[in-house]
Amino acid sequence: MNFNFKEIATAGMILFAVIDILGSIPIIISLRNKVGHIQSEKASIVAACIMVAFLFVGEKILKLIGIDVNSFAVAGAFIIFFLAIEMILGITLYRDDVPETASIVPIAFPLIAGAGTMTSLLALRAEYHVENIIVAILLNIIFVYIVLKSSARIERVLGKNGLNIIRKVFGVILMAIAVKLFASNINQLLEHGY
Repeated sequence: MNFNFKEIATAGMILFAVIDILGSIPIIISLRNKVGHIQSEKASIVAACIMVAFLFVGEKILKLIGIDVNSFAVAGAFIIFFLAIEMILGITLYRDDVPETASIVPIAFPLIAGAGTMTSLLALRAEYHVENIIVAILLNIIFVYIVLKSSARIERVLGKNGLNIIRKVFGVILMAIAVKLFASNINQLLEHGY
């Protein structure tokens, strides 16, 4: 076991910024208003299972296709970069269909464990030990659960401006992370003669 507080903290911050659960509070509230109760426990557990499973199976899927983790991490750096641009500028580059019901599927899969999260997990896998990433996932899921349970209260406390400020700050952090991921993985690809 190679537990490392710095790796856990960095991976946790990356996942926190990519999941952007605080920025998703308006979406969660509108879903709750449409369909009533959201099952916070189930949504959190399903999202955690998806993320941990992808952490282990994702690399095997890539090998099956013939892509190495470093190449995927470089592609992931671009996705994280564009997510950061969305957060900082308040624009939408990619628009998903609005879910009709607030079941586990719209919250656990596209909202919490979406494409950006999956890409980030494999990019992190190229840089950090798996056990540190799993701890970071679990810490984020606990936070996601707390936010899902108390989303209305958080919205009242932070207000719209508070949520926007948090979103922009994490957008800048995410952009810096994307640049770091790109630089370190492109160097490894060049060393291996790609």
